[in-house]
Amino acid sequence: MLKLIKELKPFTVLILIIVALLFIQAMADLALPDYMSNIVNIGIQQNGIENAVPKVMKVKDMEKIKLFLNEGKRNLVDNSYRLIDRESLTEDEYKRYTKIYPSLEKESLYILNTDSKEDIHSMNSFLGKAMVIVMGIENGLPQGISSEGNLKGIFGNIPEGVDPFTLLENLPKEQFDAMKNQIDEKFKELPDILITQTAINYIKTQYESIGVNIQKTQSNYILYIGGIMLLIALLGMVASIIVGFLSARISAAFGRNLRDRVFTKVTDFSNAEFDNFSTASLITRSTNDIQQIQMFVILFLRMVAFAPILGVGGIIRALDTNVSMAWMVAVGVVAVLIVVVTLFIVVMPKFKMIQRLVDKVNLVMRESLSGMLVIRAFNTQKFEENKFDKANKDLTNTHLFVTRIMSLMMPTMNIIMNGIILLIVWVGAHEIDKATIQVGDMMAFMQYAMQIIMSFLVISMISIILPRASVSAQRIAEVLDEEISIKEPEKPKEFNEPKGLIEFKNVSFKYPGAEEYVLKDVSFTAKPGETTAFIGSTGSGKSTIINLIPRFYDVTEGEILFDGINIKDIKLHDLRERIGYVPQKSILFTGTIESNLKYGKNFEIGDEDVLKAIEIAQAKEFIDNEEKGISYEIAQGGSNVSGGQKQRLSIARALAKRPEVFIFDDSFSALDFKTDAALRKAIKEGIKDSTMLIVAQRINTIMDAENIVVLDQGRIVGMGTHKELLDKCTVYKQIALSQLSEEELAI
Repeated sequence: MLKLIKELKPFTVLILIIVALLFIQAMADLALPDYMSNIVNIGIQQNGIENAVPKVMKVKDMEKIKLFLNEGKRNLVDNSYRLIDRESLTEDEYKRYTKIYPSLEKESLYILNTDSKEDIHSMNSFLGKAMVIVMGIENGLPQGISSEGNLKGIFGNIPEGVDPFTLLENLPKEQFDAMKNQIDEKFKELPDILITQTAINYIKTQYESIGVNIQKTQSNYILYIGGIMLLIALLGMVASIIVGFLSARISAAFGRNLRDRVFTKVTDFSNAEFDNFSTASLITRSTNDIQQIQMFVILFLRMVAFAPILGVGGIIRALDTNVSMAWMVAVGVVAVLIVVVTLFIVVMPKFKMIQRLVDKVNLVMRESLSGMLVIRAFNTQKFEENKFDKANKDLTNTHLFVTRIMSLMMPTMNIIMNGIILLIVWVGAHEIDKATIQVGDMMAFMQYAMQIIMSFLVISMISIILPRASVSAQRIAEVLDEEISIKEPEKPKEFNEPKGLIEFKNVSFKYPGAEEYVLKDVSFTAKPGETTAFIGSTGSGKSTIINLIPRFYDVTEGEILFDGINIKDIKLHDLRERIGYVPQKSILFTGTIESNLKYGKNFEIGDEDVLKAIEIAQAKEFIDNEEKGISYEIAQGGSNVSGGQKQRLSIARALAKRPEVFIFDDSFSALDFKTDAALRKAIKEGIKDSTMLIVAQRINTIMDAENIVVLDQGRIVGMGTHKELLDKCTVYKQIALSQLSEEELAI
C-alpha cells in the first residue's frame, strides 16, 4: 500500500491545502458547541448578561458592594467604572445615555469603562460574592445558598428602621474584618456557578430599576451569538466543499495515473509475464482494484486530518467543560473500538476472497462469451450457465456475508451513541441539580462526546476499508513489480543498412518454470529475398521459433542474429520495426479498415502502400464490394468480417509496413487453395528483397520455398528444398503423403 501512496507525491501541494482546510473545518465544528452553550447559559438563562460585572449600576448600589471589597479590589472597580450624571456629560451625551438608561434623569450612575478581559475576569471573581452578600442583606438569599440560615444572622439583630449598610460602614475595622472572614468561610461551601447565577439575578434587578430593556439585551445577545455560529458554520461548509472537490480531483487523477502505469507495464510484458496473469485478472486489477484504492484515497484525504483533530480537540474541550463526566466519553470510545476490532477480525479475510472471486467471475464470463459459438454447437449452454452460476453465487454469498456483518455496524454505533447521550443526560441532570454545571455546559459536553465518538468511528471505518484497499494495492503492486524478462540492452547496437538476414545458432529454449526443452540445438539461416518455411507435427516447436525472433521470449541457450547482430543487443523498437508479423490468430482493432492497415507504423503509412498491400493480400475484391471501401468500420475483434477476410487484412497490415522481415505464423490456414496460391504468388513478386518466414501445416503452401525446415519434438530433422526433403527426410515425406498423392508430389 505504501508503494502506491508514493504515487500521490505529485499532489503534495493540494494535499497540504486539504489538510489546512480540514483543520479549519474541524476547528469550526469544535467551536459551535461552545457558542450553543453560551446561547443556553447566557442568552436564555441569564437574559444576555454575560458575567457578574455589570455594565451599569446605580451609585448607591455600587457603594454598598464596595463595602465588602478590600482596597485593591475597590481601586480596580473605581478605575474600571466611570461616574456619569447631568453635570459630567455634554448635552448630546446626556441625551444618548438617558435614552439607554432612563433613571439617569433622577440619579447618578456608574458605567463600565474598560475593555480589558483580564480586569473583567478579575472583577467577576469578587463582585459576584459582594453582590450576593448585598442581595442577602436586602432580600434574603434564594434556596440553596440560604439553606443553613440567612446571611443576616451573621450581622446579629439589626434594629428596625436602621439601614444595615450604614451600620456596617460604622463598624470597627476588626469587627468588620472578622465578619467578612466568617462570610468567606460560608462562601467556600458554595459552587462558583451558583454564586454567579445569583449575582446575575441581582444585576438583572438593577438593570430593570435603571430602565434597561432586558428583553432587548437578551435578544441582541442571542442574535449576535447566533450570527457568529452561522458564519462559523458557513466557513466549515465552504472548507468541506473545497476539500470534497480537491479530494475528488486527486483521487480521480491518482486512479488515472495508476491505470496508465498498469497498462504501460502490461504493454511491456513478454509472453512469459502474461503466463503469470490471466487476462481476466489483469482487467480486474485495472478496473475494480484501482477503484477500491481510489475510494480509499478519497476517504483518506477527507478524514486523515479531520478525524484526529476533531477527536483530540473534542477531548480537550470536553475536559475543559467538565472533567468529572469525562469517563463517559472513554466508555463510548472503548465500546466503538471493541465493535470495530471485532468486525475487522471477522471481515478482513473475506475481502481477499472477494477480489479472487471477482477474477473468477470475469474469467468464466470472458471464456463463455469468447467461446459462445462452440457452446451453442455442442449444446452446453446449461453446463456453462451452471459454471457461471456457481462462480456468481460464491461471489454473491461472500458479498452478502460481508454486507450483513457491516450492516450491523451502524445500528450498533447508534445504540452506543444514544446510550452515551442518555448517560450524559442522567449524570448531567444530577450535576445541574448540585449547581456544579449549567444546562448549556451539559448540552455542549453531549455534542463533544458525539464528536469524539464519531471521530473514532470515522478512523475505524477507514481502518475497515483499508484491508480491502490493501488487498487491491497488493494485486496492483504485483503487476507493477513484475520483473520484465525481455529487457532493453544497456548498450544497444544500431543497424548500418538493415537487410533482414536471420541466423539461429545452436538455439535451445524452454518455457519459464519448465524442465524440458521445447527447442534443442536449432541452427539455420533465413536469407533476404528467400522464403524459409517451417513444418512439423503439432507441438514440434514451429511457432516457438517464430516467437523468438521478435523477442516475445528470449532464448535459453544459443543466439539469434539479425544482420549479424545478436537480437538481445538491439532495441526492441528497432528490432520489431523491421519485422512484419502476422499471428496465428488474426486480430483486428476497432476502427476502419484503413486505420487497421496503417496501424503497423503509427498510422504514418501512405495511401499508395495501403492500396498495394490490399492488392497483394487479395483483399481488394471484398473491400471494393463494401460501400465505404477502406473506410468500412471494423467491429471489436473483427467480428463483422469472415475468418478469411480477417486473415487477409492481417496480412495486408504487415505488408503495408514494408519491413525487412516477414513472419507468417500459419497465416494462410483460413484461405481457400485458389486464394492461397494467388496470395503467395503476389507476395513472391511484391516483396522480392525481403526475408520471409512461414509456418504452415499445408505442404502446397511451402512447396516453392527456397529453404524448408522440418521439426520434430523441438529438433531439426531435415532442411532443404521440397524435392531434397522428399528424398532424404522421412518425416517430411510422411507429412507430404498424408496431404497429397504421389502424382501431385511427382515422386
